[in-house]
Amino acid sequence: MRIILFNSKTYDRDSFLAAAAGGDWHLEFQEAHLGPQTTALAAGCAVVCAFINDDLSAPVLERLAAGGTRLIALRSAGYNHVDLKAAQRLGLAVVRVPAYSPHAVAEHAAALILALNRRLPRAFNRTREGDFSLHGLTGFDLHGKTVGVIGAGKIGLCFARIMAGFGCQVLVQDPYPVSGLGELGARQVELDELIGSSDIISLHCPLTDSSHHLINAQRLAQMKRGAMLINTGRGAVVDTPALVEALKSGQLGYLGLDVYEEEAELFFEDRSDQPLQDDVLARLLSFPNVIVTAHQAFLTHEALAAIAQTTLDNIAAWAAGHPVNQVTQSA
Repeated sequence: MRIILFNSKTYDRDSFLAAAAGGDWHLEFQEAHLGPQTTALAAGCAVVCAFINDDLSAPVLERLAAGGTRLIALRSAGYNHVDLKAAQRLGLAVVRVPAYSPHAVAEHAAALILALNRRLPRAFNRTREGDFSLHGLTGFDLHGKTVGVIGAGKIGLCFARIMAGFGCQVLVQDPYPVSGLGELGARQVELDELIGSSDIISLHCPLTDSSHHLINAQRLAQMKRGAMLINTGRGAVVDTPALVEALKSGQLGYLGLDVYEEEAELFFEDRSDQPLQDDVLARLLSFPNVIVTAHQAFLTHEALAAIAQTTLDNIAAWAAGHPVNQVTQSA
């Protein structure tokens, strides 16, 4: 069975080859993104393995199906980039990796908080230039601060435990009842209370119709002045232009992003020799109290190994007629 991995990097190749060792796998690695112009590369491949910024719209799925593809194996948890209606119509099964390492993403969110709070990028650059002064580097104690966690899945709860370990008061918002918060000293609250009470807000919710631009100008105005916002979930959960205005006014004190609404044409590639064409992102990068990382929160050895193993297990289960981790239109 031929399996083609689009948008694959060196770390994908290494992790998948390690997971496939000793098995009867025919893996083909393509650096190209999956899109209308690259579907021909998948001709004859029963399985197409795609990542979050690959194009899985109806026209692309139609071309894949016509070329013999029968399974879309996502090496990600999110699937909002897949036209599930078209997949169902074409008889294409879609499987995903629902969990890999919640610790990887949760710890990256904590790293963004610490780097922003203690102004580590500025301090690092300053000392490299021989400037050992401390002006402008004052942070705050995390202990005793209120941290709001929006989304209480595996990653959100892992992040909540980390913040509780710092001695923070943790508030959690989720549409479903969340168990185990008592042992953390955390409380589940409504979104308005979380927004208005938190010194730090971290987003760990999936992208759905109801969460699209969940954090907008109105929500930002409800936050404590000078609060910190962290997003390691999905870029479109935040109305990015509204962030610029909140940063300019000082309403938003700190911003850490590992995801960006328009990241598909930017992230995962070296574009350092090209002018940045995205004016909103360029504006964000100009603020000293903003850190943007290029969707690297998942990037740990443990997470990559889990993604590769789960993806291959998903493909094997589908081939055996017992699919697991399948995504359907009603999912």
